[in-house]
This record gives sequence, C-alpha cells and structure tokens, in this order.
Amino acid sequence: MRTIYCGQINTVHIGKKITVCGWVNSVRNFGNMIFIEIRDREGIVQVLFEYNNSKNIFELVSEVRNEFCVQVTGIVRSRGEKNINLKMKTGKIEILADFFKVINKSKPLPLDFHQHSKEETYLKYRYLDLRRPEFTKRLISRSKITHLIRNFMQREGFLDIETPILTKTTPEGARDYLVPSRIHKGKFYSLPQSPQLFKQLLMIGGLDRYYQIVKCFRDEDLRSDRQQEFTQIDIESSFVTSNQIRATTERLIRDIWQNIKGIELGKFPEITFHEAMRRYGSDKPDLRNPMQIIDINDLFKNSDFKLFGMKVNNIKNRTATICIPNGTKLSRKQIDEYENLIKKYGIEKLIYIKINKHEDGSIGFQGSTTKIFDKDITENIIARTNAKDGDSLIIIANSIEKTTNALGALRIKLGKDLKLSNNIFTPVWVIDFPMFTEDDKGYLCATHHPFTAPKFNCLEKLRTEPISVISNSYDLVINGYEIGSGSARIDDFTVQKAVFDILSISEHEQKIKFGFFLEALKFGTPPHAGIAFGLDRIVMLLTDTTNIRDVIAFPKTTAGSCLMTSTPAEIEPNSLLELGIQIIENKSY
Repeated sequence: MRTIYCGQINTVHIGKKITVCGWVNSVRNFGNMIFIEIRDREGIVQVLFEYNNSKNIFELVSEVRNEFCVQVTGIVRSRGEKNINLKMKTGKIEILADFFKVINKSKPLPLDFHQHSKEETYLKYRYLDLRRPEFTKRLISRSKITHLIRNFMQREGFLDIETPILTKTTPEGARDYLVPSRIHKGKFYSLPQSPQLFKQLLMIGGLDRYYQIVKCFRDEDLRSDRQQEFTQIDIESSFVTSNQIRATTERLIRDIWQNIKGIELGKFPEITFHEAMRRYGSDKPDLRNPMQIIDINDLFKNSDFKLFGMKVNNIKNRTATICIPNGTKLSRKQIDEYENLIKKYGIEKLIYIKINKHEDGSIGFQGSTTKIFDKDITENIIARTNAKDGDSLIIIANSIEKTTNALGALRIKLGKDLKLSNNIFTPVWVIDFPMFTEDDKGYLCATHHPFTAPKFNCLEKLRTEPISVISNSYDLVINGYEIGSGSARIDDFTVQKAVFDILSISEHEQKIKFGFFLEALKFGTPPHAGIAFGLDRIVMLLTDTTNIRDVIAFPKTTAGSCLMTSTPAEIEPNSLLELGIQIIENKSY
C-alpha cells in the first residue's frame, strides 16, 4: 500500500511519485488549499491538496480530522525557501497529492499528545500513546540495540539458547510468580527471576558461550527503573576469568553507545564495593557528580569530643563531610530540607559551614560550626577537605551505616538540586562485593545470589568467617544506574554445599530445590563466569528518559497492574477448581 515511509522522504525523491500511509497529525484548511501532516513510525511529512488540481478529492480531504488512518499518492516537490521547516526531518520537501483515501476514521482521542493527560490515561490507551513520535523513536532505538547485541554476540562466538519459562524457583532476592499445574494438582511452576541455574547447566553441558535476550519475572515493589517483568541480556562463558568476561561485555557496551549515541566511552574504571560506599555512600555511584564523602573521624583521635551526643573517635561511629562547590549558599529552608532527608536514615542534625576568605588571608566561617567546633578543628576539617573560599561543608556524625547511607542520599539530592550532573555518561565497574550481608534478624544472606564464587579459594574461611569473605563479583554502573551484574560462579560441589549451609538452607530444602544442580556439579564442572544486563535500563539511558515505562511497549503501573487490559483479573471459580485451587472467603464473627 505504501512505497516509502513518511519520515524517509527527502530531496532525492523530488519529482518522483510516491505513496505513503499513516495517521493525520494536523490539518490546516486555507479554502483553496489544504495542508495535512501525515505521520508514521519514521516521521512526519507535509501533504498539499490544491483545489484546482484535485477537485474530485478536495471535499473528502476537507472532512478529515486528526488521527484518521489515510493513504496518499502524489509528486514530491521542494518547498519554497520561505516555507522550509528545519524542525522537521522532511522540512525541505512536501507531497503535491493527486490521490487520497481514508482507510479508517478515528474518534477524538481520549488522550492529548501535546498537553499532559494523566499518566493513568496514557497507560489505559497505551496503543494510542505508542503513536507519539518520541515514544516511537524509543522503541525503534530499542530494536536497533537488540540487533546490535545479537550481531556482537554472534561475532564473539556466543550461542543464542533459550531456557525454560515454566520452571523451579530461582533465589534472586524477590518473590516468585507461581503458575499452578492443571495436570499435577497442588503443584506449581515458577516463572524465572533469571535463567541462573540453566545457564550454569549449559556450561556443564559443554556449550561454553551462551547468551539470551530473555524475559524475567520478579514479584517486588516497583519504581521508576524497575518492572515486575523485564528483559535481561543474559551471558555466560566457560574457561574464562571474571576479568575476561568483563572485558568482553565492556566492549559490547562500548559498541552499543558508539552506534546509538556516537559516543566513545573509553576504558571503564573500577572501584571496590567498600571504596564506593566510603566515597559515595552507594554501590551504584553516579560519577557525573564530583562531590565525595570525606572522613574526618581521625581529626578527633586525641579528643573526647562529642557531636550530637556521640563520641566522635569511636571506631563504631563515622563522622564525615561533603564539600559543596563554590558559589552555592544554602538557605535556611534548604538546610531544613536536607535535615528532613537525613532524618529518614536515623540522623537528626547536620552541621553546615560556609567558608569566607578575608582580605588578610584569614578564613571566616558562617553557619553552626562556631557553636560546636573550636577554630583549630574547623581549620583542620577545611584542610582535609581542601575546601576553598566560597565552598560549603555539610557534616554528619552517627553510626557507620547511618552516616554512610545518609550522606549517600544527600550527595544524590545535592547533585540534582545544584545541577552538578551534566549530560555525559560515566560507566564504572564496582567489584569485590562482600559474599554475604546480614539481615535485620542476624541471618546471613547472599549479597548477589548463592551461586557466586568467593574471590579466593578459601573454603575454611568460608566456614569459619563467612561475613569477611569477598566474592568474585562485579556490577556495571552508568550514571547511578546498575545496568549489569555478574560474577564468577561456584564450580565445586563442596563450596556450593558450604554456601547453602551458611545461608541456613536445610538439607531437605537443598535436596528439594537444588538437588538436580548439586548433582550436576559432580560431573566435571568447568570454571565459568557470566553477567546479566538490564536491557530496559540500557535503552532508558540511551533514549534520555528516567522512567523505564517509557521504553517498554506495554508496561505495568507501579502497583503492578495493566490499566489497558485490566490485569490482574479475577478467574472464574470453575477454572480455579480445575487447577485444584479453592478460594475460601474470610468470615468475621
């Protein structure tokens, strides 16, 4: 029906007869001529209908409204110099029409492309929202990115292999989605949180280079960069070190950025987990923000000085500061706002210092410092932070965890408020995560997942001091978003069994959940490592949006529902009975 897309027409087509199909984007009727903009996935083109040249279709065209689905045939011609529209990709040409057909009429849309309707409306009529040019561009970019990935992985010798969707639970830190079995009543499949065990089994099976662009499912609370069903670029390789798998996938990410953005990211720096937490208060540091957290505990080592009732030189506490660049003076209202932020992390107060350099070279201080520190301590703090005239300092003291988390959140907030993050991309590998972390009840949990290998062969230490063991793991972070996470995997039955024991997984549970996997580890398992990238987050970064729903064709709301299809929905009782499920209503007495 079409010979070319609207957005692909350019000056080389001048004088040629073409046919386009699409939706009416706008109509301008000047009596003896009508201009219609027609839109398809590739862009918009202007079509001119002149009464003298097309009397037979002029009346039909005059009744056209926005979003009618139409077909047009005509001659491409150049616009006059005064009529060129540089805001349009096709702004130097137009189509002089001699044929017009309304394929289907449209009611007025229930949403507005040019003004802000409620988000619920956009999600309810998602199929209409997809027509929005900026939305279409994002999905086209997503398609290009997946094409680049497949080409890269093919060149590198990786095999595209599918893994099951109906499977057993895989512990990835979130609840599973369960699927009841009609045949095996009372039993359930799980939707995979990742293909973790299957890709390791592929390595045991000798398929030493695997990848898959795959749907994964996690029943967890949603946010702007998280969906319950998401797409993962899953990669695994045998007979490689963790450094080698990082080098390969780093080239993949550089290749994507070069082709989509024309940006050469260069060699990615790396930072250990502990260093990231110390300097940035986060294991997902946004390196566009130049501010760092600076420790000042040791400046009080010969003192019994107390800050907010806490002994500063106690090794269990942390006193630290952030230096705010020159030219920023925080108002009382802003300081109160930042104090309210740190209260969420269990800290009541902060100290604010504004540094002023006098003509005689001496340093003056504004803020709350003079009521708390003496002059020598304040000057030592300034020297430690290398603060200059006009800079400001915010100081917090509390337990190590609370101070770190509060300053990490404050650093992010200050970066946004002061617009310190420019439009560059700052990738960084965060490596050497702790193997285990302790939950609120004192139980150990796997920091990544229970199949992550320790960095060194340390079975005895694993059993006696598990909390001190470092894992051979790595996350790729870009602009504060974790876009990939991976590790070397455990390839030894004894080590894997020890990890399950440390995580308090009983012998019975190990057999039920992981018996097949533990058995597989006994048959000559090769060393292997891998990584999984979040495709949705990668596309989000590359299309300049901060909401993951903008790059998914049919996303869920933050409540996990689809407003378009009214999902999730109730199921008829008879259908549930077929699955061996009976709903028992709660009754109050």
